[in-house]
Amino acid sequence: MSQGVIANTEPRPPAGLSGVLLLLTGLLGLAALASLLWGAGDVGASRALAVLFGVGDEEARFVVETLRLPRTLIGIAVGLALGVSGALLQAVSRNPLAEPGLLGVSAGAAFAVAVALWLGASAATLRVAVAQVGALVGCLSVMSVVRLRGLGDDPVRLVLAGAAFSALLASLTSLLLLFDQRTADEIRFWVVGSLAGRRLDDLMAVLPSLALALVVTGLIARPLAALALGERVASGLGHRPGRVRALVVLAVALLVGAATAIAGPIAFVGLVVPFAARSLAGPDIRRTLWLCLPLGPLMVLSADVVSRLVVAPSELSLGVLTALVGAPVLVAVVRARRLPVL
Repeated sequence: MSQGVIANTEPRPPAGLSGVLLLLTGLLGLAALASLLWGAGDVGASRALAVLFGVGDEEARFVVETLRLPRTLIGIAVGLALGVSGALLQAVSRNPLAEPGLLGVSAGAAFAVAVALWLGASAATLRVAVAQVGALVGCLSVMSVVRLRGLGDDPVRLVLAGAAFSALLASLTSLLLLFDQRTADEIRFWVVGSLAGRRLDDLMAVLPSLALALVVTGLIARPLAALALGERVASGLGHRPGRVRALVVLAVALLVGAATAIAGPIAFVGLVVPFAARSLAGPDIRRTLWLCLPLGPLMVLSADVVSRLVVAPSELSLGVLTALVGAPVLVAVVRARRLPVL
C-alpha cells in the first residue's frame, strides 16, 4: 500500500460534524432501545424494560436476550455495511444512483449464497465467504461497466445495466428453487431480506470482514476525495487511482457480502443513506462516510421495528419497507433536472 494512502488516513471526523454525529448517535441509541422493547410477540415494552433492569420474567428474558438483542446488533452491522458500501460505490463511480442493490453487487452475493445453500452449505462463515466472492464478481462487473466509454457518465444507463445484471441473477436463483423443496424453502426464507431468526453466531462470522472493510475505508477516504477532482489531480497529490479503485472494490465486496450473508438482499439502504448523508454534510466523501456510520444502522433498525409492528402478530419483510423508503428517493434523483456527477 502506498505511503500516500497510509499517510492520509483520518481517524477523527472532520471539523463541524461532531454535533451532527452526536445527534445521529443518540437517535440510533433510541432506535436500538425500541428494537429491544417492541416486537410482534406477546412480550411488550414494559416486560422487556424489566429485563433490561434485571427483574424480568423468564419468557421476557428469552425474547429480549435470545431473539431481540442479536437482531438489534445484526441490524446495526447490516445498516453500517450497506450505508458505507453505497457511499463508496457512488464516490468511485461519481454516480448518485450507484447502490449495491441497483447495480448487481447484492445480486451477485445473493446468487452465490443461494448456490451455497443449494449445495448444502450451512456454516455461517462459509456463507459469508461465498457471499463476498459473489459480491466481488458483481462489483468488478459494475466497475467494468463504469469504465466503458460513455456509459459510466450516464447514471440512468448504468442503473439499467445493473438492473439487467440483477434480473439475470434473480432468474438463475429462481431456477435453483425447482431442484429441491427443502433448499427452496430455505432460500425463500433468506432471499426476502430480514433480520428475523438471526443469531449472534451469524454476527460473529462477519465481524472480521466488517472490521477489515472499515480499516480499508479509512485508508482510502482522503484518496477518494482527491480522485473526485480528477485522476491527474489525485496522481499529483501522490495517490494511485488504480489502487484506490481496487481497494474500493475490496471494501464493497467485504461489506455487501457480509450484509447479504446474514440478512439477505436488502435494497435501497445503500442509496438512501449516502443521499441523506450528503444532504447533511455536502459532497465531501470523508464527511459522507462519517455520517453513514450512524445513518445506516438508524435506517435499518427503524425499518425493522416498523416491520414487526405494522402487521403484528405477523412480520413484514424488511426489504419491503426499505424499498418503500428508497423507491421515492430513487425517483426524486432520476427526475432531477440534472443528475449530479459526484
